[in-house]
Amino acid sequence: MSDDVATLGRAVPAGRDLTLDLTRVACVILVVFVHILFTGVGRRADGSLVIERTVEGQSWFDAASWILNIMPLFFVVGGFAARAGWRSAQGRGEDAVGFVRLRLARLARPAIPIFVFFTVALGVTRLLGIDAGLVDTVAIGVGSPLWFLAAYLLVQALAPWMIGMHARFGIRVPAVLLVGALATDALRFVVAAGVLGIPHVPATGYGIGSELFGIPNVAFIWLFAQQIGFFLFDGWFARRRAGALLALIAIGYLAIWALVSLGGYSWNMLSNQWPPTAPLAILAVVQAAALTLLHRPLSALMRTRPAQGLVLLIGSRLMTVYLWHLPMIMVLIGVELLLPVPMPSPGTPLWWWTRVPFLLIVLAAVWVLSLWLVRYERTPRMGPAPTAPVTALAVAVFLAPILAITAYGLDLLLAACALVASFAALRLVGAFPRPRARTGIAAGTRRSQ
Repeated sequence: MSDDVATLGRAVPAGRDLTLDLTRVACVILVVFVHILFTGVGRRADGSLVIERTVEGQSWFDAASWILNIMPLFFVVGGFAARAGWRSAQGRGEDAVGFVRLRLARLARPAIPIFVFFTVALGVTRLLGIDAGLVDTVAIGVGSPLWFLAAYLLVQALAPWMIGMHARFGIRVPAVLLVGALATDALRFVVAAGVLGIPHVPATGYGIGSELFGIPNVAFIWLFAQQIGFFLFDGWFARRRAGALLALIAIGYLAIWALVSLGGYSWNMLSNQWPPTAPLAILAVVQAAALTLLHRPLSALMRTRPAQGLVLLIGSRLMTVYLWHLPMIMVLIGVELLLPVPMPSPGTPLWWWTRVPFLLIVLAAVWVLSLWLVRYERTPRMGPAPTAPVTALAVAVFLAPILAITAYGLDLLLAACALVASFAALRLVGAFPRPRARTGIAAGTRRSQ
């Protein structure tokens, strides 16, 4: 850690807004903590096992999810970073193909180890004849965060063109995207009501169900959030007074309340995340305004060396933390079940008090894992630039099995397909498996935008 902090003076580019790095790290840590609250595994007083999604049973959780669901903010910050990154790429004479294939490499490389793990683990459970229902339940849970890989790559791959549209059409771009999102939601709700006679298909069954009609919103909603990030980069939010930003937050939450009350959306914002729905688009605006209001105290915090060191250390392995935290949670819970370790019953005061220590244990375990996995997050060597159609094909190859996992749930077939697709996508764009010989925070910070 001390060596990493010593590099900060030359690792942080001049003019870089470290509050955005802090925001990304905080978002991922919050995701980890929320997933810990969801995994309620413990023992009753009589020693019997309890497995439940504890936090969903709390009366306050739906309201809290209006704040705790920070994924729209992650895409807003991603839009800011994409705008900055595209400007830098253009300054170096790079084209959109170079921009897109680098972002594909940064997402596909960290995904390979996790897909290897899932493929091997699910294969072993099948060979051992472990109860398929139990395996499906666990696999669907640990595979649930994978949607982010597909959604984030999709919007980042389209960023150069969306930035051009932003410069030309401004606010009309997110307005059109929001209309598209509302239309997609309406179609999905009509299908769910049975008007078109299409049956609902369970998550683990391959087929066409009402949720699949919401998949276009993977583009509409998250592109909308990314466009808000472009406005954040341009200083649109920063030019507003605090009162105007507070009014924007209030109006945004009122609009979400109206949609939920009248439009049939879930009061739980996490339930609105797959397929993504229109309330999340409005939440992106609310969170961008809130981040702007907090910019001054966050900037003061990020002027301190300890905060910079911690944020940049975690930021250099952020994908590892995101992809591996749920498998690690499951492994640690399994160890607790195998060993004679006291496990408080979920929902009891003792269980709640142990959540933060358990978070620290999970983060420490993932950090140990990252000592080897961080190599997959470093900027890879890139071969000759492919053509634009080949790059587009590589993006589609990587996205397809991950979207299938999100729609139907993780299983052996889809895990293996995702693994093969990741290798194929990297090969198509000429991203070689050997990382550049760079270590430490300096490597992570130079590539983060």
